[in-house]
Amino acid sequence: MNRQAPAAFICDLDGTLVDTLGDFVVALNLVFADLQLPAVSRDFVAVTIGQGSEHLIHCCLAEVGADAALYDRAWSLYQLHYRAVNGQHSALFPGVIEGLERLRALGLPMACLTNKPGAFAQDLLHRMGLAGYFDLVFGGDAFERKKPDPLPLLKTCEALGTAPAQTWMIGDSSNDARAAAAAGCPALLVSYGYNHGEPISASPALQYVDRIDQIDLELHG
Repeated sequence: MNRQAPAAFICDLDGTLVDTLGDFVVALNLVFADLQLPAVSRDFVAVTIGQGSEHLIHCCLAEVGADAALYDRAWSLYQLHYRAVNGQHSALFPGVIEGLERLRALGLPMACLTNKPGAFAQDLLHRMGLAGYFDLVFGGDAFERKKPDPLPLLKTCEALGTAPAQTWMIGDSSNDARAAAAAGCPALLVSYGYNHGEPISASPALQYVDRIDQIDLELHG
């Protein structure tokens, strides 16, 4: 890929900007208690989140040996419980505010692109004080497909008015890396977050950083 200076940034949300694992665990186990199912473990949720709420619920139902036919009821309950706990058991990752301030100071457009449902994403950004950094916010229900499909990135680049090769994608997982590669966007991956229990270094990226305020905005070579 030809390295070009950034013209815009796309940031993932869960696992990149905000540690939301606690919200997922609490909401899911409230759902499972309502359904008289066993609780799902925090460790299992940690390696399962990242591909959208639908995928998460299907996987968790299977994990506790529940009938897949319970999905519709679980989904309805999840909407209620997640909305109630959204942001209550979450925290910003270190360097997020400093990193977003640094990116915003460049005067370039910024979008948040997440597989989380759009309404939940908007609420979380507001509750965590991050909404003002983004010109656009797209959730997992904004487009026909979710990451790791490249479609959400391509549509977001189109909305930003920038070419994919000049739109840097900041994420935490192989889903972000695969979507960015397929869309032609440079990927910048953080070393923390939720990558299904796999090392993020196994995913190709322009840069790997421990905090987003450590992103190197200069091109070398």
